[in-house]
Amino acid sequence: MTVRHAPWPAGTPCWAELAVQDPARSQEFYRAVLGWEHTAPDPGGRVLALVDGAPVAGLAPGAAPDGAPVWQVHLACDRIEACAERVLAAGGKQLRAPAPRGSAGTAGLWRDPTGAAFGLWQAGELIGFTAVDVPGAPVWCDLTTPDPDGARDFYAQVFGYAYTDRATTGAPYAAFTVPGGQQWGGGIGGTDPAAGDAPAVWSVCFAVEDADAAAARAREAGGAVMEEPMAFEYGRLAVLAGPDRESFAVMSPTAPEDGRAPAGR
Repeated sequence: MTVRHAPWPAGTPCWAELAVQDPARSQEFYRAVLGWEHTAPDPGGRVLALVDGAPVAGLAPGAAPDGAPVWQVHLACDRIEACAERVLAAGGKQLRAPAPRGSAGTAGLWRDPTGAAFGLWQAGELIGFTAVDVPGAPVWCDLTTPDPDGARDFYAQVFGYAYTDRATTGAPYAAFTVPGGQQWGGGIGGTDPAAGDAPAVWSVCFAVEDADAAAARAREAGGAVMEEPMAFEYGRLAVLAGPDRESFAVMSPTAPEDGRAPAGR
């Protein structure tokens, strides 16, 4: 397992957090599916999900800002107030003002002009994802939106994203890098035209040893399989749903020979 100690470069998806109705039930589900352990709750009831003692995600009691449960992706920033100003100047909207999370860091929530909510995370003692390259840890984050061109312009203005086309189907898709980033940071793609009025959303994908086995564990643990495991260019992928019907992806990746694949960070 690789353990990261330095803060993530600004603009990199660095954290994912889920608001849950029943924390004990959700902890048990993700323990069964992804092998997570959890810290004791902080004063606000949040717990950190751990892989071999290293943080990979957060669970918090309560409801999502929009009512629909979603894994909320946070983007790293060096100075959250300055970054928030750039978000607003580029056409974004503030949903939750930046606030300290004790000594862990400072976080807030915004919406981009295409409708996708995203968090900002200024690292304190918690830099965000710490375990990488190991089952149970995030392996990829991306944004799917009906307006990928508008989204790309927005995140380029705010974070300086640079894009490389990685589309393999009819829907547009580009992987992005951030200034100072040495690997792909994530991706931005268009929604499937067949999905109708699908909303814009940031999503997270977790690494697993076997996507088919993870899908079976999700069913057994009270979740659901939204998209059956399938082979694709960089491994095997499934889209699952947790106890509150929040969606997330799992992937058993294969290392690409050319190093260009959006299969890790």
